[in-house]
Amino acid sequence: MPATAKSRRNMSASALELVASRFRVLGEPSRLKLLIELEPGEKCVNELSRATGLTQANVSRHLHALMESGILARRKSGLQVFYTIADPTIFEMCDHVCGSLAARMKSQASFFKRS
Repeated sequence: MPATAKSRRNMSASALELVASRFRVLGEPSRLKLLIELEPGEKCVNELSRATGLTQANVSRHLHALMESGILARRKSGLQVFYTIADPTIFEMCDHVCGSLAARMKSQASFFKRS
């Protein structure tokens, strides 16, 4: 259930820390790349490394952070570990941010064209 303005104003300090933690995890461009790659479905570290150009060690480190925050889940099959999106609402948030940034950039571009 989405938070209302009133419920956001009444959040405890520990709840606000959890929100801030989620934003910190998403503040890394490499993690956003990984989320984009995982949006269509699960992938293993090797696939994610090839798709993003990141080293396997780097991919693993970022996947760990995304898992710790509850955004990703993992499944082991033999020697392979597959990662998937555990919290699909993450893309709704990304859509809001991207839409807001696109509108802002469009507004700024039209402002500078008039100058």
